[in-house]
Amino acid sequence: MTLQQKKSQWPGLVLCWFLLCVSLQPDSLNRASAVNLRRFIGCAVREFTFQAKKPGCGGLHITTDACWGRCETWEKPVLDPPFIESHQRVCTYNETRLVSVKLPNCQPTVDPTYTYPVALRCDCGVCLTSTTECITSV
Repeated sequence: MTLQQKKSQWPGLVLCWFLLCVSLQPDSLNRASAVNLRRFIGCAVREFTFQAKKPGCGGLHITTDACWGRCETWEKPVLDPPFIESHQRVCTYNETRLVSVKLPNCQPTVDPTYTYPVALRCDCGVCLTSTTECITSV
């Protein structure tokens, strides 16, 4: 083996050694993928469980994907009315698909179909009352 061939193998050997050392560390994968949700800024898809209900039917526990997170928001004073400039974003659906299920124990006159969105992609954006429950005052 020539000196040139040995030099070209060196980066690959270093990478293999590094990966071996990391994989032998106890709990290394869990630490690398853990996210501190209290400090997380952004918007992501996350599993969510709720009880689907409608009058005249029994409830059904559903586990789905929903949007979850915190988005950067700021306000600053300005000289012209309303004397404040605000940048308020919420974690909201960017892409969804609708899923329908049948609720149990519905009265004969009640349609048992319950439709809900499944989050495929979420982003920080303006709160749209057509898709999101927006709080406008406290």
